[in-house]
Amino acid sequence: MSNVISSGKQLKEAEKVAIMIHGRGANAGSILSLHENLALDDFALLAPQAPGNTWYPFSFMAPDQNNEPSFSQSLDIIDSIVKELKERGFTADQIYLIGFSQGACLTLEYAAQHAEKYGAVIAFTGGLIGEKIRSEKYTGDFGGTKIFIGSGFKDSHVPLHRIEDSKALLEKQGAEVKILIFEDFNHTIRQEEIDWVNENLLV
Repeated sequence: MSNVISSGKQLKEAEKVAIMIHGRGANAGSILSLHENLALDDFALLAPQAPGNTWYPFSFMAPDQNNEPSFSQSLDIIDSIVKELKERGFTADQIYLIGFSQGACLTLEYAAQHAEKYGAVIAFTGGLIGEKIRSEKYTGDFGGTKIFIGSGFKDSHVPLHRIEDSKALLEKQGAEVKILIFEDFNHTIRQEEIDWVNENLLV
């Protein structure tokens, strides 16, 4: 896996794998540092590095074509990791997708375009990508996959209405979606989000 940093358990020893997607301007190492807070001791951790530290150049709510070709290339990066894991014998329910900010948007978008029964999908401040949510982009059935989305009430990057619209579409695809919205303006990962994810998704 080129341009992918690994941590945690070795793949040959792990029964669960977390694919961790960093935010704009960050890097693979920064998202991997979440293992200090999340209950990922039993996981192999894989974090791809975005070219130039960004997965796509403009807002996640810009028209899709404005973010091409980076947008499709970034989805392909995640897809190649998932496919390699499956070739190694992992099933989708052993694969967990985790992202923050731009990485959370990409995580949700990838999962919705390739819906199946994942271990869990965890989006710290994110929503589905595009000027509008177009249901025809999304295929598959989550089969009850638990999806978490956390954010601030007036986050400067991800509006609440996009989170709610994303939840509705993901539920139509068979996901169980939990949203936690906080009464602040901070673009960050809160301890309450960490606690909920640890207690409900990573046990």
